Amino acid sequence: MVDWETAVQSHSGKLMNIRFRSRIPWHVIGTLLLLTATLAASMLTSNRKAESLAQPLDNISRQIAGFTGTDNPELGAHVLGELKPTSYLSRTYRKPGLQADLFIAYYAQQRAGESMHSPKHCLPGAGWEIWDYGSLDVKANGRNYTINNYAISNSGQRMRVLYWYQSKGRIIASEYTGKLLLARDALFQNSTAASIVRIIVPDEPAALESARAFASELLIQVRRSFGD
Repeated sequence: MVDWETAVQSHSGKLMNIRFRSRIPWHVIGTLLLLTATLAASMLTSNRKAESLAQPLDNISRQIAGFTGTDNPELGAHVLGELKPTSYLSRTYRKPGLQADLFIAYYAQQRAGESMHSPKHCLPGAGWEIWDYGSLDVKANGRNYTINNYAISNSGQRMRVLYWYQSKGRIIASEYTGKLLLARDALFQNSTAASIVRIIVPDEPAALESARAFASELLIQVRRSFGD
């Protein structure tokens, strides 16, 4: 025999639960998932060993897509204290009529306070305004990859920023996806090693296409550093 009072209470509880969930915006749910993944990754990586690159970042070629690279001055102690990278590469690549700034930060082990800093947070802090953002498809080794494509400006100067997150066997654009996969990697692969790769060029159509070609070759170079 059906217990109608219990059934009604159960039905009412489900309705309240549905209504409650319907009031939570998706971006809030996404933020909660991100925080949970970050906490999980921090807990899982606290006792893990750092992972070295198969080849140092300095081995990345100085000749890429028609550009020739020269090393930039070393980062100051304050900047390094903020970024806390295991290693990094900072170069300026030039070809006639165009200059591209390259920065790669590698983290052998990510944990709370020592993870990758997103340009969308760092650039405004340096005085740059992000006035447009989207993505860009880049082909490398016969495969298509999606990277971030931001337009920035500061005191009348307009630049284009391409960046992505790269680890062994993975190239992604999304910070949210990166945090979730970080927790998964820490649990199942015993590794949280990854890098952030950033290219800055003038905000001009021809410069963007040159930067796309540069990124296409650079993807392969960074993969070699990871031993792919």
